[in-house]
Amino acid sequence: MWGTKPGQISNAAKKYAEDWLPIRGIQNGEIILDNGSRVTGVKVRPRNIFILDYESQSNAIFQLRNFYNSIDYPFWLIVSDRPVDINVYLAQLKLLYNQVQFPAIRKLVREDIDKANLFMGKSVGVTDTEYFILFKDIRPELIQKKIQNLISSLAGAGLQSAQVSNDDLRTLLDGFMNGGDTTTFGTVMTS
Repeated sequence: MWGTKPGQISNAAKKYAEDWLPIRGIQNGEIILDNGSRVTGVKVRPRNIFILDYESQSNAIFQLRNFYNSIDYPFWLIVSDRPVDINVYLAQLKLLYNQVQFPAIRKLVREDIDKANLFMGKSVGVTDTEYFILFKDIRPELIQKKIQNLISSLAGAGLQSAQVSNDDLRTLLDGFMNGGDTTTFGTVMTS
């Protein structure tokens, strides 16, 4: 190329990973692809079924099995960890500790403060695990029908869910594009 040193690539020839993605944009809780298809889905609120009695656990697993077997189209089940800042929670606990008069309650709040400090001291950090069920379709009327079916079927299995937001989708893309590392300079795609 003219005007560049041997082995050097001009700015015009540089490509970014986003340039190879077939993504036109993100809007209304959907990733719009170049071919007109849309990727969307639901975000499922986590629920720890293992604190339930054995019969309730078995019922929850049975309901989830029925839910997954009822989906008759390709989908992606994505589990993503998002860093959480618990400094505000820790500050609220400290205020509560100073306001509480009963020794037994003060002891419980102190234990929570100690546990929060333990989490803050770990190099891994505190994360919130998020669950997503995504699918791809080109027809807007079927997309909304599938989302409503997912939400109601998950409710039947005892789980709360809602359609993914633009921010959810940007965060997922950011995680995939950056090897799971959170960037501090922005997202991969903007609206």
